[in-house]
Amino acid sequence: MNGKKLQLPKISYNSPFILTYAIISFAALLISYLTGGASTLLLFSVYRSSLASPLFYVRLFTHVIGHASLSHYVGNFMIILLVGPMLEEKYGSKFLLLMTLFTALVTGLFNVIFFPDTALLGASGIAFMLILLSSFANHTQGKIPLTLILVALLYLGGEIIDGVFADDNISQISHIIGGICGCIFGWIITAKKRSSYSEL
Repeated sequence: MNGKKLQLPKISYNSPFILTYAIISFAALLISYLTGGASTLLLFSVYRSSLASPLFYVRLFTHVIGHASLSHYVGNFMIILLVGPMLEEKYGSKFLLLMTLFTALVTGLFNVIFFPDTALLGASGIAFMLILLSSFANHTQGKIPLTLILVALLYLGGEIIDGVFADDNISQISHIIGGICGCIFGWIITAKKRSSYSEL
């Protein structure tokens, strides 16, 4: 080949927050297997416990790292790894981190207050937040994206129906809250854009 070496393309760590989140969650799952689930109960699921325990406040945020099984993890991160990098490129790693922490806190508090006997874990609330937020990506001033309406109907409507009729171990309420948080973040972002346009 004329003495030229074949150069393989370099792998890029293209989405620092999303990739780090996926790696940490996978590590938490491995540790959970090694500890027989004890680490997940201690650190990576949220439930009502003593307010005097510092870990109670930690779990309000870290429950979105824990997963009950490999299939649970894969189901959530297939969505997050598909949608997340585009949003991280658009809005930045710091903003996506703040949105994730806020969504984790809201879903954690809701679970503790209204479902005191149930432990909540998993990144599905974050996945739904990202799905709904992504529908705002191409939002134009003064218009409601049809994609937002369709996503809300398909995802949130489906979760509401499942929450009423399905008898499973899936927390539809965390999906709904995550989706609502995604809508709120989307409206905040577009409102800021509108105000910046009006100042020009």
